[in-house]
Amino acid sequence: MDEKKFLAEKFEADRGRLRAAAYRMLGSRSEAEDAVQEAWLRLGRSEMSEIGNLSGWLTTVVARICLDMLRARKSRREEPYGPHVPEPLTSADDAEHEALLADSVGAALLIVLETLTPAERLAFVLHDMFAVPFDEIAPIVDRSPEAARQLASRARRRVQGARTAANADRSDQRRIVEAFLAASRGGDFEALLAVLDPNVVFRADVAAVKLGSQAEIQGAAAVANTFKGRALGARPAFIDDGFGLIVEVGGQLRVILRLSIRDGRIAEVQAIADPERLDQIDFTLFDQG
Repeated sequence: MDEKKFLAEKFEADRGRLRAAAYRMLGSRSEAEDAVQEAWLRLGRSEMSEIGNLSGWLTTVVARICLDMLRARKSRREEPYGPHVPEPLTSADDAEHEALLADSVGAALLIVLETLTPAERLAFVLHDMFAVPFDEIAPIVDRSPEAARQLASRARRRVQGARTAANADRSDQRRIVEAFLAASRGGDFEALLAVLDPNVVFRADVAAVKLGSQAEIQGAAAVANTFKGRALGARPAFIDDGFGLIVEVGGQLRVILRLSIRDGRIAEVQAIADPERLDQIDFTLFDQG
């Protein structure tokens, strides 16, 4: 009884870390939960006398389970639902889990990890994100420690390339937002046209319409005319996972303009003024440095 209680307590102490590792390897919350639960079941069937380092043993078991799941996924490419897409992390009731996952990889680079082989992904995640030595990774992927190092190295180059591309894309999008705001403030019609997609669509919610906005406008010329000489009180910001402008009046948030950018131009503008929706949107103003 005491041993079972001890194992349960140790497992719960490691659960957040194990789930974080499994999520990084699988890109799926539900599959990560399954992998961790399977590790718990295997622990219950194992002899404690044969386990020296319980945390290390659990990491290895979860990694092996994830590797099997990744290989099974690769062998089912004929499935009609298309390629596996990483699930966003949405559970808000596990602060430890969220903290472990809030690292520099993010959802976009989880998609890059999907392009790696199962062994490459495993080696990279275990070593670069969870500091597991290559001597321990090698038997999991059935390679020598040097070969495991090479797997992680190849994966690292792919991921670093994706980081560079993602950062460059965000920088480009930020410049587009700032150019749009400057052209709007300055009343520069031609400059507005330059940053708007020819088929750009402007949409406003009911609350924004009550403030004087039109419900929908289509076409670059029409949208440019709408914003020409306006947005004097707007400020550029990161909005949720994208970009946009915020408008405050008397220190109170009144309107958010969410900008969708595709192929280097603004393709859609959403005006949001409903107080309940505004409360649900996270934003961070651009730094002025």
